[in-house]
Amino acid sequence: MTDQTPDRFSFSISATDGKARTGLIQMKRGDIRTPAFMPVGTAATVKALKPETVRKTGADIILGNTYHLMLRPGAERVARLGGLHKFMNWHRPILTDSGGYQVMSLSDLRKLTEEGVEFRSHLDGSKHMLTPERSMEIQRLLGSDIVMAFDECPRADQPRDVIASSMEMSMRWAKRSRDGFDSGEEHASRSALFGIQQGALDQELRKRSADALTDIGFDGYAIGGLAVGEGQEAMFATLEFAPDQLPHDRPRYLMGVGKPDDLVGAVERGVDMFDCVLPSRSGRNGQAFTWNGPINLRNARFAEDQQPLDSRCSCDTCATYSRAYLHHLVKSQEILGAMLMTEHNIAFYQQLMQAMRDAIQIGKFKEFAAKFRSDYFSK
Repeated sequence: MTDQTPDRFSFSISATDGKARTGLIQMKRGDIRTPAFMPVGTAATVKALKPETVRKTGADIILGNTYHLMLRPGAERVARLGGLHKFMNWHRPILTDSGGYQVMSLSDLRKLTEEGVEFRSHLDGSKHMLTPERSMEIQRLLGSDIVMAFDECPRADQPRDVIASSMEMSMRWAKRSRDGFDSGEEHASRSALFGIQQGALDQELRKRSADALTDIGFDGYAIGGLAVGEGQEAMFATLEFAPDQLPHDRPRYLMGVGKPDDLVGAVERGVDMFDCVLPSRSGRNGQAFTWNGPINLRNARFAEDQQPLDSRCSCDTCATYSRAYLHHLVKSQEILGAMLMTEHNIAFYQQLMQAMRDAIQIGKFKEFAAKFRSDYFSK
C-alpha cells in the first residue's frame, strides 16, 4: 500500500464543534477545505459553466463520472489527450466516482455477477463489462486525484438479506479495488483511494462494512447507499451512527447529497465532503437557492422584481442582474439564463460551505445551524 504523505494526500482537522469538523485535505493539485461541496462535472463539464467560473465560485474540487466518461469520449481517448485535467482545463483536484451507482440506476440493462457488472450502454446499446479492476483502470486513465472503490448500491427498501449480501460483495470488491489501484504505481503515488461504506439504513450492517473497509485501509471513506429515495429523516437517522463508525482521522464523504438543509444536517453529524447535481440541474430549470429558501424564477411575481436573486450572495449574478431579467431569460429559455442561474447556485453552495467552516472554527455551529434553518424555511 502506498504510504500517506503530504505531497500525495493528507487530511488534518483544525477545529470541531460537537460532531461537526473543519479541516484541510492537501494534495498535489491543491488544497480542499472541508466541509467541501464538489460540483458535479458528469461528462467533463459542470453544465453551463466554464471551469474558470466554477473555480471563481470557490470550488476546490469537482467530480467526474466514470460511467459516462468511459462511454463517451472513452477513457483511453482522454488518456491520449493528456488526461482529464488537461482535457477539460481544470487543474485542481478531481474526484471520479466508480461507475457503480450509474450501473445500478440502469438495472434493467445490467447483469450482476461476482466478477462485476455486464451492462448495455444507454447511448447505443453496446455491451460493456465493469469490474473493480476495470473501474480502477478507467480512473487511472482519466488521471483522477481521488479514486472511488467499485461497489454496488442496492435500494434501501430491499430485504435485509439482499442488502447484507450486496454489502458483503461490495467489501470483496473494495479489496479488489485496493489491489487494482495499488498496481498502478505511478498513479497511486500521486492520488488517493476512498472506500465506500454500504448497508442501507441498518446500523449493524454498516458497522460490518466500516470494519471491513478499515481493515483494507483507505485514504478516505464514503457513506454510500443514502439519498436514493429513503427521505431526509431516514438519512439523518443513519448519519447519527454511520460517520462515527468510520476512522476519525480520515475524510468522510456523503455521496450524492443534496439540498442545502441536507448539507447542514450532515455536517452536524460529522460529514466532511459532498457532491450533488442539484444546484446545477436546478439552475438550468429556473430554481435558485437563497438564504431564505429556494425560489422559482418562472413564477410571474418576479417579472418586474428588480432585486437581486439574493441580497446576501456575493456572486456575479447577484451583483449584476435582477430577478426580472433572470425571469425573462428563464421564460424565454435563453442559454444565458441557465448559465447565470447555475453560477449563482454553485456560488451559493460554496458560500454555505464557507459559512459552516467559519462557524465550526469559532465554536458557533449550533447557533449557525439554527439561524440557517430559521431563515431558509421562513417562507
